[in-house]
Amino acid sequence: MSENLKEIVEEISKNDNILIVGHILPDGDDVSSLVSMTLGLEKLGKKVTAAIDDEIPEYLLQFPLVKSKIKKFEDVEKIIYKNYDIMVILDCSSPDRIGRFEKYLNAFHVLLIDHHVTNTYFGNLNWVDPSMASTAQMVYRILTSLNVEYDKELATMNLLGVATDTGFFKYQNANVLVFKDVTGLIEKGANISDISNTILDNIPLEQIYLYKDVISNLKLALNGQIAYSLLSLDMFSKYNVLPKDSPSFVENLRSIRGVEIAIVFQEYEKGSYHVSLRSKKWADVSKIALNFGGGGHPRAAGFSIETNDIKQTMEEIVDYIAKTIPNHNPNPAFQ
Repeated sequence: MSENLKEIVEEISKNDNILIVGHILPDGDDVSSLVSMTLGLEKLGKKVTAAIDDEIPEYLLQFPLVKSKIKKFEDVEKIIYKNYDIMVILDCSSPDRIGRFEKYLNAFHVLLIDHHVTNTYFGNLNWVDPSMASTAQMVYRILTSLNVEYDKELATMNLLGVATDTGFFKYQNANVLVFKDVTGLIEKGANISDISNTILDNIPLEQIYLYKDVISNLKLALNGQIAYSLLSLDMFSKYNVLPKDSPSFVENLRSIRGVEIAIVFQEYEKGSYHVSLRSKKWADVSKIALNFGGGGHPRAAGFSIETNDIKQTMEEIVDYIAKTIPNHNPNPAFQ
């Protein structure tokens, strides 16, 4: 057991009233980590509340425990001072990522558990390990170190984060350790088919139509190595899709032959956009995101911007990226 993990385990062991906080724009790893940590600590008799200051995407709400175990900021704020001993923050690289919970950081002893290389170490006790493909794997180590007895329900929720943050085991971060952890969780009862059927084989028809428009907006740069597109509020409204419930489709753009970097600009409020970045083999998109105030991993990162002229902003950002990365493997089809 690493020293940081040991300290985290000791701190959790001696506290019985625990607030667990995830990040805004929650993804599968974040939601999985919160629910798994909550289920595991409840098995030890601890009083636990998990909360996220944002709406959870519909595809994750398909897992019943997500809806029942994760609270909203408004529900927690009413009792935050008198009900909790410590705050455990999962999968967050910087304090702004926890939304309005940020203003309560000084009120608690904060345990931070994360795997992002861009983490700013803003907790009182930090366990940050970029060698982990997911925060869910770190939660797995905490719970097993606490001798939590896994059942099928807990194992499946824990596996959810590992599966989604490795792109269902197709990303470069799907290493030997990932498969060892997956094997351990499956041995404890995790059902990978339940996870894949719920996420991969359960796409609403409206999202297919939306994807059609994303492809219609597709542009290429740097000899076809950069693919980018736009998801606007008008497009969401056209198909009656809420921004929180839509995938960014950035993975689809990355899958195009010859593309190294995929970018999707997704409008979530009027004039406010989240920029999702993905790379395939060699480009470090975490450095790009960091330049714009965001963060993430070498192959998956993001940041937020505000602009009244998204088309011009898109071109400026793509131009910056094209000048920053080398013209590494030009695709003759787009020369």
